[in-house]
Amino acid sequence: MIAQLRGTLVEATPSVAVLDVSGIGFEMGISGMTAASLPPLGEEARLFTRMRVGNDAVALFGFATPEERTMFDRLVAVSGVGPRLALAVLSKYTVSQVYAIVMAEDLAGMSAVSGVGKKTAQRLVLELKGSLANDRELAGAPAPEVGRIPVARAATSPLEDARAALLSMGFTPQETELALDGYDDDGMRVEDLLAAALRRLGMDA
Repeated sequence: MIAQLRGTLVEATPSVAVLDVSGIGFEMGISGMTAASLPPLGEEARLFTRMRVGNDAVALFGFATPEERTMFDRLVAVSGVGPRLALAVLSKYTVSQVYAIVMAEDLAGMSAVSGVGKKTAQRLVLELKGSLANDRELAGAPAPEVGRIPVARAATSPLEDARAALLSMGFTPQETELALDGYDDDGMRVEDLLAAALRRLGMDA
């Protein structure tokens, strides 16, 4: 079992990262939160990992913190929830926010995740509440430090990069525009814009 990887970040999008570890490129699915914490391309990064073996494929997933990996494990243990939906939850909310939503039985908050309907939200809250009661340390799990997310090459400016990153995390276009309102590309880096936007959205970065 591969528990973590440390290497040079050679490729990154809001949902995938590739680390070069001693000449071997490991491709991992990642959440928007982890994407936002990545360093610039060419720099060293460490990701905590989880391998999932399916009928016809082996997939590797990377996480900025051990707590995010633990929450991923709890999410995919819920019936009907696969890795893609688990990453959508972790792209919308930090680990501590997911914990709070589940323990408060906040179905509206869980339903706000892209791809999560009312019935899935009910199942997530019902099945997670028992398991998370034994993981109280997740309530205070630190959010990943915002670094620099190398976004899709179609983006042409730091503001567009930050907008693409927020949308990839599951924020609505309206939330994204509100979070970036008043900012421009004059002297601001994408990581600064993203950090400021997340603070406006109530997610301390």
